[in-house]
Amino acid sequence: PWYSPRIAEEKKLLKKYGLRRKREIWSAQEVLRKFRRRARAIIAVENREEEKTLLDKLSRLGMLPGDASLDDILALSVNDVLERRLQTLVFKKGMAESIRHARQLIVHGHVMVNGRRIKFPSYLVPVNEEKTITLIEKHAKSDKK
Repeated sequence: PWYSPRIAEEKKLLKKYGLRRKREIWSAQEVLRKFRRRARAIIAVENREEEKTLLDKLSRLGMLPGDASLDDILALSVNDVLERRLQTLVFKKGMAESIRHARQLIVHGHVMVNGRRIKFPSYLVPVNEEKTITLIEKHAKSDKK
């Protein structure tokens, strides 16, 4: 449990992505682990239909390009999952002043995705919904200044 390189890496991820608890990192690792486990199972049985389904899902989530292969799934890292979180995307789009501010806006219900209010910073945003991320008008960053 006390493996200092792992602890240091987790600390960097907490700071970079504005996470509150290490459990959030572990959840992202579990999402990644499930995708990788599924990819290994598909490689073992060579099921083309399942392979296409998994690759389509990951490309819809924006974790892989459209022409990816199963080997690309095995090469994914936890950063790829954390980059697709709503919290990260709100910050990168410039809607929040910091990654922590992005989290607060989401938790307080000031962010809409595809016309729906999402209150979960861990929501994995599909590529087609990325353009529909908006702040509710009265909470827009430009109004505060």
